[in-house]
Amino acid sequence: MKDEAELPGRAENGSPGAEAGLPQGAVERKRKDMPNLWMQCQGCSRVVYKPRVEEKLNVCPECNFHFEISSWKRIEITVDPGSFEEHFTQLSPEDPLGFRALKAYRDRLADAQRKTGLQDACVIGTALVEAMPVVFGVSDSRFLRGSMGSVVGEKICRGTELARDRGYPFIFVSGSGGGARMDEGILSLMQMSKTSAALADFDRHGGLFISVLTNPTMGGAMASFAALGDIILAEPKALIGFAGPNVIRETIKTEIPEGFQTSEFLLEHGFIDRIVNRDEIRPTIAYFMRMFGSASA
Repeated sequence: MKDEAELPGRAENGSPGAEAGLPQGAVERKRKDMPNLWMQCQGCSRVVYKPRVEEKLNVCPECNFHFEISSWKRIEITVDPGSFEEHFTQLSPEDPLGFRALKAYRDRLADAQRKTGLQDACVIGTALVEAMPVVFGVSDSRFLRGSMGSVVGEKICRGTELARDRGYPFIFVSGSGGGARMDEGILSLMQMSKTSAALADFDRHGGLFISVLTNPTMGGAMASFAALGDIILAEPKALIGFAGPNVIRETIKTEIPEGFQTSEFLLEHGFIDRIVNRDEIRPTIAYFMRMFGSASA
């Protein structure tokens, strides 16, 4: 039997690829340049083909787990193509407390803005959904987990006022896994009552609010505006609630029901109105708008 170093197709240092006549550094560069075509699903833990996931709007083809997506991707798949016009772009977050934990809040904001291209975790604008005008908003989990600071709360309030003044439905897709943004202290907590009051005013004027909950929608967002929809829709297997399940177990010192805080559990117990797959969200929103007489708005 030949020594392993003498076998064809193996370099002297034991790395494959010598048959291509490439030095070790070139082999490593070639590996890094190769596209990553596979990913592990967070729902079923299977390794799935990434192009297939992307083709299904970032949904697992094996278990239907809905991955988090950016605000702009959400806009692309929810409203009519080319119809979205962003509003309130001049609003930017500040650091009123000079807050610092492991990292300064100001630096965390700058990092999030650079990575996402957003000023803050919320995008609001006007759009069409199956040719019906709406005010459409979405929170982006890539920006500090979609947490609700002063700018997010202010944009939601201005969005409801714009919808009220124009007679449009207000549609908001929440992906806030961070709840209230505690880097802003009481100013962040105040956004819960502020957005709730704005939606109450919108309701008094006969406005239609459709709230869409995605994975995850937690904390202060769920304890305020996200739970106040006239119609509440949710994506499959989304984590929805105030505190996380581990925190609840530790607090009440007992086990919680299986599937607790999933969209399926909440639908069964009457908290949400319908679970909707991502590729059906646009026609579903349009269906409820027509049901409530918004088609002529």
